Amino acid sequence: MNASTARAEQDLWPELPLEAWQDTYATLHMWTQIVGKVRLALSPNINHWWGVPLYVNALGLTTSAIPYGGGNFEVQFDFIHHQLVIRTCNDAILALVLAPRSVADFYREFMGALASLGIAVKIWKMPVEIPNPIPFDQDTKHASYDPEYANRFWRILVSCEAVFKEFRAGFIGKASPVHFFWGSFDLAATRFSGRRAPERVGADSITREAYSHEVISAGFWPGGGDVKGAAFYAYAAPEPAGFGQHAVRPAEAFYHPQLKEFILMYDDVRRAASPRETLLAFLQSTYDAGADLAKWNRKELEKGTS
Repeated sequence: MNASTARAEQDLWPELPLEAWQDTYATLHMWTQIVGKVRLALSPNINHWWGVPLYVNALGLTTSAIPYGGGNFEVQFDFIHHQLVIRTCNDAILALVLAPRSVADFYREFMGALASLGIAVKIWKMPVEIPNPIPFDQDTKHASYDPEYANRFWRILVSCEAVFKEFRAGFIGKASPVHFFWGSFDLAATRFSGRRAPERVGADSITREAYSHEVISAGFWPGGGDVKGAAFYAYAAPEPAGFGQHAVRPAEAFYHPQLKEFILMYDDVRRAASPRETLLAFLQSTYDAGADLAKWNRKELEKGTS
């Protein structure tokens, strides 16, 4: 790899050490939950919660169009100019600066901006999918924003989304969009066998809907807990016998028995001679393992196999 190619790869797959931006990560996680919950409150309830995620675009993360009052509006995190932009179909625009501030302050300013545009919405103010949640309007603990790392995170999402979409194109069965779930703060893409899954005993309503049908899912996550850095993951639900023991690529990938997921650390992808080919190998080999072991009808679900 020559110097110019190395620089280009660094721009596409920048370093993202968890310890360097974990405070920004925690704050941004709460900000995206506030915005995401507005989309949830005002959007139709689409299967598998596909009506609630955010999407990667050319500036950052967007809600896409949210219906309201016979028209619509959109909320976008702009990680180039570091603004939160609210735009209505009547061409009204409000922009809030993305800078260090508490979650409580962000919540008040954002909800006030929506009200000033004539958008009335109430959301449940309790964060989800995190330990020890603090109501948004009371959270003065999380108040960090490093624009460099917010931008790096978004650039990684751009690169990941391109590979995930390339991988998704080979599947003609039911498949999710490539979307960003603000609850778990990950970019995900999911394939479906077409068969209903066994009901999960004791599952809450969110989990029951998300996993009502058999899936093989993959995604990118900044890390946390036992995973000490950004990572790609892949899992099958329900998990077929032998899945965790199946050989997958690249060699650096491993099965995490507590998470019940295959994990490939982001740094192993970033440092590879071809990050794209390395990530595609992980996506394809983990899908192959799950689909074969669960006896999916691959001839009917994949391009070029019928």
